[in-house]
Amino acid sequence: MREWLAQVMSYAHDMPTVAKVARTDAGLASELRISVMRLRRRLANERHPDNDLSMNAMAVLGALYRNGDQTVGDLAAHERVQPPSMTRTVKGLVEAGLVERRADENDGRLVVVCLSETGRATVLADRRRRDEWLARRLRELDPEERAVLRQAAPILQRLAQLD
Repeated sequence: MREWLAQVMSYAHDMPTVAKVARTDAGLASELRISVMRLRRRLANERHPDNDLSMNAMAVLGALYRNGDQTVGDLAAHERVQPPSMTRTVKGLVEAGLVERRADENDGRLVVVCLSETGRATVLADRRRRDEWLARRLRELDPEERAVLRQAAPILQRLAQLD
């Protein structure tokens, strides 16, 4: 029995930990991918219960909230989808009353997509709920861990925007 326990303890000691794996760039990439995907999934599950929009539709509303009015082409480029796909998403959002199409103020030939008041309220309610969940989780961390995440946040944002 002691021999078996020693083997189990040795195996547990040799198990790869996040800290061990993340020592290399490839290991860090793997651990970040897994962690970011799990966090994204958790945040997606924390959506407002009355919100039945797809994550793609919410991403479009969020992009309009953050960046202001945009053309369908600009939205497609921002979200890294094909323009026909974005056209379908925008059409559904228009039909739901969450966005509006209108002529560009500078170039009347262009059509821009803008948030409606209902769309803005939808984005804010959804963000408030997810931010509250994440803020509760962050309060469970010690101050040093939160400080590391404060430093990492702009780096993660830059990584997400790289081509």
